[in-house]
Amino acid sequence: MKKYEYVSLSYSASNMVMASMNQHREIIDQYAQKGYTYIGMIPTEISANGCIRKIDLIFEAGK
Repeated sequence: MKKYEYVSLSYSASNMVMASMNQHREIIDQYAQKGYTYIGMIPTEISANGCIRKIDLIFEAGK
């Protein structure tokens, strides 16, 4: 059976119109060093107007 790891991230409001996320690249690099493969992301919280507020990064364990 394959093993997966999930890392939750939240967007932080940078002003009234935009949200930003900076830590995703560092997390993906850290998991790659551990032998995981980045597979994708799933939105886990969406605002009433359709903006993604939180995501889960998905990693598959190495063999």
